[in-house]
Amino acid sequence: MRTLLGRAAEQERLSALVAGVTEFGGALVIRGAAGIGKSALAAEAAARARAAGAKVLSVAGSESEQNFPYAGLHQLLHPVRKGVDALPGSQRDALRIALCLADGDIPDLYLVGMAALNLLSDTGTPLLLLAEDAHWLDQASADVIAFVARRLDSEPIVLIATVRDGVPCQLDSAGLPTLHVEPLTDEVASALLDEVAPGLEPAVRDRLLSEAAGNPLALTELPATVHGDSLLKATLPLNARLEQAFGARISALPAETRMCLLVAALNDRGSLGEMFEAASAALGGRSVDADALTPAVDAGLIEAMQIGAGLVGGTGGPLGFRHPLVRAAIVQAATVAERRAAHRALAEELVKDPERQAWHLAAAAQGPDEGIAGTLVKAAERAQYRGGVGAAIAGLEEAARLSETGELRADRLLRAADLSVEAGRPDLVERLLSEASKEELSFQDQARVTWIRSIFDDGLVDDTAGPIELAKLARSVYEDGDLDLAMRILWGAGMRCFWAEPGPEARQHLLDVADSLPLDEHDPRLIAILAYVAPIERGKAVAAGLMELAGQTGGDPEVERFLGSAALQIGAFELAARFSASAAAGLRAQGRLGLLARALAVHACSATRLGNLSVALPAAEEAARLAKETNQIFMYGFALSAQAEIAALRGQYAEAAELIAEAEQVALAAGARPILATVQLARGLSALGEGRHADAFADLHRVFDLTEPSYQLALRCYLIADLTEAAIRCGQEDAARKTVRRLEKEAQQTGSPSLHIGLRYARAALASDADAEKLFLAALAGDLTGWPLERGRLHLAFGEWLRRHRRAAESRVHLRAARDTFDALGLLPWSERARNELRAAGETSPRRTPDAREQLTPHELSIAQLAAEGLTNREIGQRLYLSHRTVSTHLHRIFPKLGITSRADLPAVLRSTG
Repeated sequence: MRTLLGRAAEQERLSALVAGVTEFGGALVIRGAAGIGKSALAAEAAARARAAGAKVLSVAGSESEQNFPYAGLHQLLHPVRKGVDALPGSQRDALRIALCLADGDIPDLYLVGMAALNLLSDTGTPLLLLAEDAHWLDQASADVIAFVARRLDSEPIVLIATVRDGVPCQLDSAGLPTLHVEPLTDEVASALLDEVAPGLEPAVRDRLLSEAAGNPLALTELPATVHGDSLLKATLPLNARLEQAFGARISALPAETRMCLLVAALNDRGSLGEMFEAASAALGGRSVDADALTPAVDAGLIEAMQIGAGLVGGTGGPLGFRHPLVRAAIVQAATVAERRAAHRALAEELVKDPERQAWHLAAAAQGPDEGIAGTLVKAAERAQYRGGVGAAIAGLEEAARLSETGELRADRLLRAADLSVEAGRPDLVERLLSEASKEELSFQDQARVTWIRSIFDDGLVDDTAGPIELAKLARSVYEDGDLDLAMRILWGAGMRCFWAEPGPEARQHLLDVADSLPLDEHDPRLIAILAYVAPIERGKAVAAGLMELAGQTGGDPEVERFLGSAALQIGAFELAARFSASAAAGLRAQGRLGLLARALAVHACSATRLGNLSVALPAAEEAARLAKETNQIFMYGFALSAQAEIAALRGQYAEAAELIAEAEQVALAAGARPILATVQLARGLSALGEGRHADAFADLHRVFDLTEPSYQLALRCYLIADLTEAAIRCGQEDAARKTVRRLEKEAQQTGSPSLHIGLRYARAALASDADAEKLFLAALAGDLTGWPLERGRLHLAFGEWLRRHRRAAESRVHLRAARDTFDALGLLPWSERARNELRAAGETSPRRTPDAREQLTPHELSIAQLAAEGLTNREIGQRLYLSHRTVSTHLHRIFPKLGITSRADLPAVLRSTG
């Protein structure tokens, strides 16, 4: 890399990143002020990559392209587009639709991201992806690039993106490493100024150094303005002074040149031929050709080399501006009339590109124009169809601005706000709703405003509508003829009953409305709502509905996700695991990672309660990873709490404590009860394993206390066995009996398998000596198919009871069963307890053979299990949203951990440890 003045440290970091591209990948965001040298650093990195044999694929963000979905991705992938046809079917179709190469159903953004990752991975050569001005990329492209960037560790691919300080960028939330480019030091700035403008008078030189403040672009451009000293005004921001410096040059250009530059600045992806035609039309038909650009080259505003290449055939392009501030200066220097004329001319030129044409027509409009507004709405619908939610929002908002009636304006703003929820933009939602509320809203629109405001953050925001208000709203909306919206409102209200505690009155309001709607009793939406609102009172009806619908969902993953959530609420963990596993498979195929995170969290929780930790562990890890990636903070916390519970069950108490702390940090401020309840369970399990029985009882009892923030109506019912065990070991049997009596009454209303299994355990463990044996045998005689953890717990407790009553021979049968169960499940503290009890009963146990799977991370375990099932690396990658190369890298780390040399050995080693 050639030496850039004062940038040795930055160049060294970029050089190290690019030098390793043949073996591993990575990403880096270069941040800094306009003109600070981000592009120069990126260009030098690109030169170094080419010298090392890497191919450079580049994209430059453009303000004029921000409203066209996947415009940036199309530019980035264009050189490797021939590889699209070799992608797996669903990915190939998604990418072709996103890039306007085919028609079809709207592709999920993450499926497009997976397709882009595999396309890049399969090029067969190291790559440098260069995203200049990434803050101006369209949202869909930026989201896909962020998706790819998070998955480059094992790829021979490096991403470098440049982002301007102070400008929001979709990459901000991607968690990528950042290099912030600071101003040049005084010494380096002096050297640069002397190089570009030698012989300046000392006073002028000092003033320039002060005004430039270490900005390289200012140091190279401002010297040309000092003759009048009018641009050296400290009251203006540096960017404005630079724009004025460029503007002074622009104003001196001929009219034809200025119009060419203006057209190009407003449409900087258009060809030169398109630019000349539009400029000619804007000037009233005056002929414009390549000669018009020569003055701009001489003024140092555009790149001569790009013009020379672009003039071949008269249709090359686009024009290459020296810096984005030049483009801004050109637009600023034009009059309003000139800008409108340029936009109108471009609209006439773009008849074959209706989306771009619509935006130029809107920019040329002088007031409300329903014809243009309707065109923008259609453009927004096309953008949404292609998966460009951000572009659709912008189109609807602009259409609202041009709408001729308040009713149409409100409708378009509310449609944009609804899409903003999908995009995860609460700031945008609030602004759009505020604008819509300035109009005279119909009842339906008022309901939409209330609904949209209340669906962020699972209802945990203080200023949103409460369940009672939502119940009344749902009833009114239904009576006004919109059953679908009424159901959406009720579902949102039901979610509040899970994440918060609204109290019995609010729950009853919601039940009354749900009961009044003309719905089939087996409607999946109704079953899910009843499960969330009244998991005890309607538990039997929910259970019956779930059994009726099992196997009859038609494979609809969203319906199965609803049913899995409903099953979790009533403690039907076998059904929850079945529904959520099926939902996860369907959502994976569709690339709907936001909903996939939720389905995986349900799967992890249900599998954990069943003791199936080999399933729960990777599911919880992936749920947390995807929830974080899709900006679902409370689902992230919920998945973390599930991971903490698993760690506690496995005896990994330090890891559990770390997970508990992070999950609690997410949940406390908002009072997210399911997270706090699961956190308390993890704490209690850790305390039990470490022999801190009083602490365990105190931790677990908080979940049953209505005054505690960790109280959760549904989840508390499934902790009764853990609470009972802690109570017995610290002398709190009476307190446990009181809790059991309350739950006995509730159990009469619900068919919850988990609650009834837990109560059978509690009755036996808390019984008198005269009744205990009968109750233990009755509990073991219950249907525990698929509940190995609870069966092992009963065997252990009964074996302990028998040994304490000097029936050692009988106790050994149950203690052996408990030991073997816990060994198989990987519950090390529990199996150790069973071994100790067996030793006390006169029998020694063979040492537990370490489970090879315990050497693997949850992510590695997931990959190993899929490989053991016979899936190829590419198929595993499709399942887990990784490239096949990344899967291969993980497998090569897994094999030594398991003591094997090939994937053919995986089934045997995993089976032998399972």
